[in-house]
Amino acid sequence: MTFRSRLFATVALPVLSTALIATPTLADALMKPFEVAQESTGESQPSEEELLLQQQQQQQDDEAQRAAEDEQQRQAEEQKAAEEAERAAAEQQAAEEEAQRAAAEAEQRQAEEQKAAEEAERAAAEQKAAEDEAQRAAAEEEQRQAEEQKAAEDAEKAAADQKAAEDEAQRAAAEAEAQRQADEQKAAEEQKALDEQKPATEEQAEQPVQQQDGGTSETTAGESEQPAVGEGEQPAVAGEESPADTGTDQPATAETGETPVTEPVPEVVDTMTEAEKQEIAEDPAKTDETVVLPVENGAAVLDSDKDADNAGGQESREQRRKKREELRAQEEDVPVPETDDAAQATISEEVRDAVPGRIEAAIKEEGKRVKEAPDFAVPETTNIINNTVINNTIINNNTVNNTTIDNSVTEVNIVERVENRTVLEVGDQLIVRGDDRPRLRRDSEEVYYDNLARGRVRETIVRPGGVEIVTIYNRYGDIIQRSRVGRDGREYILVYAPELEDDSPRPSLVDVGYELPPMRLRIPVSDYIIDTSSNPDRDYYDFLAEPPVERVERVYTIDEVKHSARLRDKVRRIDLDTITFATGSADVPMSQARTLRSVAEAMQKVLDKDPGETFLIEGHTDAVGSDKSNLVLSDERAESVASLLTDVYGIPPENLQTQGYGERFLKVKTQVAEQQNRRVTIRRVTTLVRPMARAN
Repeated sequence: MTFRSRLFATVALPVLSTALIATPTLADALMKPFEVAQESTGESQPSEEELLLQQQQQQQDDEAQRAAEDEQQRQAEEQKAAEEAERAAAEQQAAEEEAQRAAAEAEQRQAEEQKAAEEAERAAAEQKAAEDEAQRAAAEEEQRQAEEQKAAEDAEKAAADQKAAEDEAQRAAAEAEAQRQADEQKAAEEQKALDEQKPATEEQAEQPVQQQDGGTSETTAGESEQPAVGEGEQPAVAGEESPADTGTDQPATAETGETPVTEPVPEVVDTMTEAEKQEIAEDPAKTDETVVLPVENGAAVLDSDKDADNAGGQESREQRRKKREELRAQEEDVPVPETDDAAQATISEEVRDAVPGRIEAAIKEEGKRVKEAPDFAVPETTNIINNTVINNTIINNNTVNNTTIDNSVTEVNIVERVENRTVLEVGDQLIVRGDDRPRLRRDSEEVYYDNLARGRVRETIVRPGGVEIVTIYNRYGDIIQRSRVGRDGREYILVYAPELEDDSPRPSLVDVGYELPPMRLRIPVSDYIIDTSSNPDRDYYDFLAEPPVERVERVYTIDEVKHSARLRDKVRRIDLDTITFATGSADVPMSQARTLRSVAEAMQKVLDKDPGETFLIEGHTDAVGSDKSNLVLSDERAESVASLLTDVYGIPPENLQTQGYGERFLKVKTQVAEQQNRRVTIRRVTTLVRPMARAN
């Protein structure tokens, strides 16, 4: 029972009952004198007994009234006490509420103080991070300055070396000329002595002349011609430059075995306005000109056109324009492929059906288990010289020399080994070959190798859960085939190049793109290249799922794709320009790694549909620094992005191929530091390296 209910039962109810009882009694007492007065007026005076009784009655009535009043006063006091008790209870409740409010305020104050402390701590952390970033920026600036100083010193040293080489060449030429003159003088003196010893008869006088004219005299020919050559040196020929005069140390050509003369490449000058470039970019099919990016100092859109610009300049552009013009009618009859299957050249059903059996046979082939990962050989030969060998005919300064060459005449030299990368010199060009096995082996449960016949090696990587990645390499490390075998035993082909099974020495570093005519881009540039910074809301899945932009003649090896800009131009690309590498760095900041999410999700969606897809991650640098260091740095950048896609976003490493190209394919034509040139590019190259399944 509540306090109010008890108060009503003990105080209010008795007071109300007494009031109801006392009201008639009080009324009777008031009426008695009136009744007595009436009776006295009409009757005789009452007796003493009656008066006494009336007085007693009056006293009783007065006492009753007084008792009622006392009771009423008592009840009023009890009511007042109850009210005071209720007020006290209310005050107590208010005090309790005030205490609760004070406690809540105290708690809120503590929370605010804690929040202020956390904000102060966060501000301190941000300040420390800013200080660390400033220190890092200062260190990078110092490193950049050191690199620039080193580059300047290298340039100065190169200039000094060149000058020394020129001086040496002049000295050698002078010595050769002096030797030649001395030899000629000596020969003349010897000839004069011979003439003095001739018999007087006419017959004897004619015989030496006949010997000289016929070239049969060893004394005359040997002593007059051989000394002119000198000891292993060639005299300078009028109008020609000797190998020593070039100031370069290039490999021998297939034609003469002599160092080619290096001539400056004519500079490419774009005369089109930005509006004209933009119009061409919207519909490249309408022009035969080289399509360039519609930005200031924009380079060619196609990497094969960039190679041509670097090698032949403006003259090369004009030749390619004429060739495109000749092929226009023929190419317009061939539509742009609409599916991956339609893009590939027709493969007979017999050959296509035999592929799974051949791959399974290679996976199950008996081999000899080895304990350690093998070291691959460097390809000994190549028929690529300055990217100018066409059908085994050398193009020299845009003039075709009808000379057939042997594929074994140009050696591949190792320039440097940097961790798991090897820099190779091929002709006058440097390339970098990386070993992706450490990246594929990471987080594996078991890895083992088997030596197979014909110099092949089978690598088996066992992943958690029983997934196996089986790769078969030839002795050069080229991938003959790579498959992903799931826990259910289902196999997906990633790379398939059975022609690499041959163990004989062969030219593996060949740019097979020389067999193809210049490419004509027939789709808008915006549908061919995506910049992640300018297209953040683009559907990257639809873009990656698009087929090649022109027909794929055959299934190529992954190395052929890596070493041929012409082949890579067949597929679209995504420029990850939201990742801005610092100068000389391959690290990807985590703040920028988040920008990969949408691209990674699109790649995973592609792999969910076909786990056998292959993506090529390409690394690039700007033009600052040496070719060799830029090659290694660009390959490290490609590997950094590939590792990030695997470690953060779960893209399987076996679906990612990497290759660095250094400063070879600049996006913006400039020799100074340029952020847009320090980038990574992603292409889906599945259609180039694997037979496509027929659509149902």
